[in-house]
Formats: sequence, C-alpha cells, structure tokens
Amino acid sequence: MSLYDQDFYQWTQEQAALLKAGALAQLDIENLIEEVESMGKSQRRELYSRLVVLIMHMLKWDYQTGRRGKSWIKTIATQRTEIEFLLFDNPSLKHELEGLLTMVYRSAVKQAVTETGLALKTFPEICPYSVEQIMGE
Repeated sequence: MSLYDQDFYQWTQEQAALLKAGALAQLDIENLIEEVESMGKSQRRELYSRLVVLIMHMLKWDYQTGRRGKSWIKTIATQRTEIEFLLFDNPSLKHELEGLLTMVYRSAVKQAVTETGLALKTFPEICPYSVEQIMGE
C-alpha cells in the first residue's frame, strides 16, 4: 500500500518537499494529477452549492413574502459575500456562472419546494434572475 493510501497528509507534505527540492523524478505524478484535478472540481462544487442556497433563498423571498425575515436577508448576504471571495480567489470560475445557472436553478427550486411546501409550478421554469441580480449588483 502506498503512502498516498496510508497517510494522505504525510503524502502531501512529502510531495511538497519534493517539489521544493526540485526532485521531480521522485514525485507521485499519477496521484498528484488526480489531486490537482480534484481541487479544481471542489472549487466548482462550492460555487454550485453556494449558488443553490442563494437562489433558493431569493425564491423564498420572492414567493413567500409573508414569511420574510432577517435570517433570509442574512443568508442571502452571506452567500453573496462567500461567492465573491470564491470568485476573487478563483477568477476563472466567473466564466462558469452562466453555464451553471440552469443546473443550479433546478436544484434551488427543488430545495425551495421542500422548504416552503409550495407547489413546483409556483416557481418559473427558467431562472428569473440574471447573474447580476443573483450577485446583488
């Protein structure tokens, strides 16, 4: 069993030391590639997840006006801030926003239906918000 499988943390430290030393021939290239790809995917997943929460709360705000509260405002503001930080650290993800919107919106509607008890047909089939509106611009 490799160090990668036995002790991931130690493996990362060892790989970092090898990179710093320029000992490229000793690197675990196969697993390094997998981990670098995974890191990029996790950033995209975080963007997706935060957008779902944000849009779901925007839908609740728009379609449950009688239940509006400070916690929804706080959640919307928090998600926008966290997305801004994520995009600041990963500017290329900005180009993913438009493409993710359809999938994100479907997930947000499903969650909104579950949380509100409102019928699916209550919500528009297509996302009613532009990227600018979602980001609060």
